[in-house]
Amino acid sequence: MLIESLQNEKIKRLTRLLTKNQERRKAGVFIVEGQQENERALEFGNLPEEYYICENIFKGKLPTTKIHYVSEKLYEKIAYRGTTEGIIGIYKLESRTLEDFKPKKDSAIIILESVEKPGNLGAILRSCEAFGINALIVTDPKTDFYNPNVIRSSVGCLFGMNIFQASNEETLEFLKINEYQIFTTFMSDDAKHIQEKDLKSKSAILFGTEHSGLSDFWKQKGENVLIPMAGTIDSLNLSNAAAITCYEILRQKLEK
Repeated sequence: MLIESLQNEKIKRLTRLLTKNQERRKAGVFIVEGQQENERALEFGNLPEEYYICENIFKGKLPTTKIHYVSEKLYEKIAYRGTTEGIIGIYKLESRTLEDFKPKKDSAIIILESVEKPGNLGAILRSCEAFGINALIVTDPKTDFYNPNVIRSSVGCLFGMNIFQASNEETLEFLKINEYQIFTTFMSDDAKHIQEKDLKSKSAILFGTEHSGLSDFWKQKGENVLIPMAGTIDSLNLSNAAAITCYEILRQKLEK
């Protein structure tokens, strides 16, 4: 059966799930659009519930899970990215906590406090995966991990990462119990260049919100570091700063 109408009950439900974080949380699912992203979701063991596919657009191998076929015109209306690749998957959401994470002795983690922009979170996930960061923790989150913009900008890297939500208090306790050295990123005169610090051992680097940086909670909780710059500006976009930091961690580990 080919679905062609926005008034179809299945399409109404899909639209609610696509557009409302609350609906996704209530249903215990997340939505994945695009062939590469769905392939990565499956590769890392996520459990699919059903798919919506436009045969005129989709060129990949058809999944074995329940499929609903939709017309091209309808797909253009429901897809977050228009006609891109012709596949939308619904997957079961499995909650993960910091208690599930068992860090290695040289574990490196990035911590984002109250990150607000889905595009930034996705880009940082991509950098973390590319440079071998062991986990990403988002404290007091203000954006949904499974927001379509996060999945799109991470190119599906989200699915293969250790990523957790926790409060500032829970995160600090985790870092202490697991004996991480903590590096904060306040703009202050006492900050040291990040490449001067030993990041080969267990390290956690914290970044604050896009507009105001780290909160006072993290003051005096670790050593303060910065990325040296030669220009006239005194700060970088959050995702760029995180990417440079991730690379520096990898660079130091490769020098072992």
